[in-house]
Amino acid sequence: MEKEEKHHHFMIYKPYGFLSQFINNGQKQNSKKLLGTLYDFPEGIMAIGRLDEKSEGLLLLTTDGKTSNYICSGGVEKEYYAQVDGDITLDAIKLLTQGVEIGFEGKKYTTAPCKAFKLKTVPEFPKRSKKIRDDRHGPTSWVSITLKEGKFRQVRKMTSAVGFPTLRLVRVRVGEIYLDSMQIGEVRKLML
Repeated sequence: MEKEEKHHHFMIYKPYGFLSQFINNGQKQNSKKLLGTLYDFPEGIMAIGRLDEKSEGLLLLTTDGKTSNYICSGGVEKEYYAQVDGDITLDAIKLLTQGVEIGFEGKKYTTAPCKAFKLKTVPEFPKRSKKIRDDRHGPTSWVSITLKEGKFRQVRKMTSAVGFPTLRLVRVRVGEIYLDSMQIGEVRKLML
């Protein structure tokens, strides 16, 4: 009988300015920050989904391809808090929930209906390494957007499509796993 391989799972607060990967074959490979510099991860580790370089927050990591495929398959909710430029309106929120047209891989794409609402209070996140413009340049507001899909830079494209560009984007939840009080760059082991 074959011995079942033991897989490892982690959650990390991905910092702003890091790529969601461990190896960089791109042109600017020496100037990019990778997740492997934050922790001594086991061999075969991979990010479950991605957060782009300018996004931060909850990122799950695993050595198990089946776990990764399940979470990325579209059945698991991912919740994001987006700080947007301007005081987001109820009309804009309604458009987000119904689905908006964005560009994806050179074509027009209509996002699936999702959950979205304006946050009543400003969420308490650790200070970001790169300063965000302050309210002297006009008001900002925070919106929660929960998706089951995840196209490249989707939340940013969605908020721009309704007239409120994203200034800061933090993923706060994947399924039943929450970012909670984690600090930027913190890594925790998970039992999945």
